[in-house]
Amino acid sequence: MGKHKQSIDTQVLARIEAHGMGWVFTPSDFADLGSRTAVATALKRYKACGKVRQLGRGIYDVPRRHAKLGLLWPSQEAIVTAVRNRDSVRVQPTGAYAANLLGLSEQVPSKIFYLTDGPARTIKMGNTTINFKRTTPRNMATSDRVSGLVIQALRWLGPKNVNNSTVNVLKKKFDQASKKQILDDIRHAPAWIADTMRRIAQ
Repeated sequence: MGKHKQSIDTQVLARIEAHGMGWVFTPSDFADLGSRTAVATALKRYKACGKVRQLGRGIYDVPRRHAKLGLLWPSQEAIVTAVRNRDSVRVQPTGAYAANLLGLSEQVPSKIFYLTDGPARTIKMGNTTINFKRTTPRNMATSDRVSGLVIQALRWLGPKNVNNSTVNVLKKKFDQASKKQILDDIRHAPAWIADTMRRIAQ
């Protein structure tokens, strides 16, 4: 039976093509078009023919190809945004990745960790793995704030590796509004990190 103009398959494909290559999405991005089963069936069909690629459970993208590099992976930011929007959860970069984002480490980890108040999950992209670790409400109190990034990066470095150079790097990185937020969120940090945050914000 041929697909008519308004079939779920046709509408799903139209939306995929409208967003174009590189789009990272979940089945919930098509929830307005039909039932979950119908959308899943359409995505399964387009996955089979290579129009979309499954990155993890319930996470897809529209693959991009480079003339010399071949098939490209989407950015971790795009994947995190898709997960956040689908599950209505908060996420917080942590570990070596948090330190790298702040310029405190040149290490670009192959295993990237995010704390979340949603379900734990792992998404693999080539040599990179994105891990979502479920954590306590306390650890998520500063999510999506520069203070949260600072707390997680300093925790990863540890007190023995945080010195005047560390403080100076962060002093130069943040404007006054960010420093005010860091001060406001000191109450969410362990004592030694709180002391460092005060020095950063001075």
